[in-house]
Amino acid sequence: MKASKFNGWFGELVTDCKICKSQHFNSRPETQISLIVIHNISLPPEKFGGDDIEHFFQGNLDINKHPFYQEIKHLTVSSHFLIKRSGEIVQFVSTNDRAWHAGKSVFLGENECNDFSIGIELEGCDNQLFCKEQYQTLANLTLLIMQQYPAITPQRIIGHSDIAPARKTDPGPHFDWRLFYLLLEQK
Repeated sequence: MKASKFNGWFGELVTDCKICKSQHFNSRPETQISLIVIHNISLPPEKFGGDDIEHFFQGNLDINKHPFYQEIKHLTVSSHFLIKRSGEIVQFVSTNDRAWHAGKSVFLGENECNDFSIGIELEGCDNQLFCKEQYQTLANLTLLIMQQYPAITPQRIIGHSDIAPARKTDPGPHFDWRLFYLLLEQK
C-alpha cells in the first residue's frame, strides 16, 4: 500500500487503535514524511490514567479540573498518536496531516519538524519508567508507520529533546532507547 493512497488513519491497520479526532491540525506542505518524534505527556503532571490527555489534544479539557490546566489553557496542540500506560493506542490526527506536536524545531538543518514528522506521545514523564506494554506497542506502531512511509528509517526516529533541546526534555532519561531499538529489530 502506497502512502499517497493511505488515508493516514491506523485504525484500519491496528484493531486496538482508538480514534479521537482533534481539531488541532492542518494540511502538510508538499513534503515527504520522513521522521518520527517520540514525546511523553501526563495530565495532570506525573499522574496517569483518565482521559485528560485526550481532552487536551481535542481542545476540550476542563481547565477547572486541576490548577495546572490554567497554565496550559491557551495551548492548541495535538499529536498523531498517544500510547497509554496499558499499551492502548489513541490516534488524534491522520498521519497524512500535520499535527501540532513539535513546535519550534529543527532536525539536520530542516526547520519546522511538524511539516515532515509523525508525533507519538507516550503517557509518562521524565522521572518515571515507561511500561513494557508501551514499548511493545511503540515498536509495533513504528514498524507499521515505517511500512507506510519508507523515508522513515531507524536513524530518523528521535526524541522531542533532539529537535528542540533548549525547550524540551522528553521522552526523558527513563526512556530506554536500547530496548526500543531491540524490539524494533526483533519484529
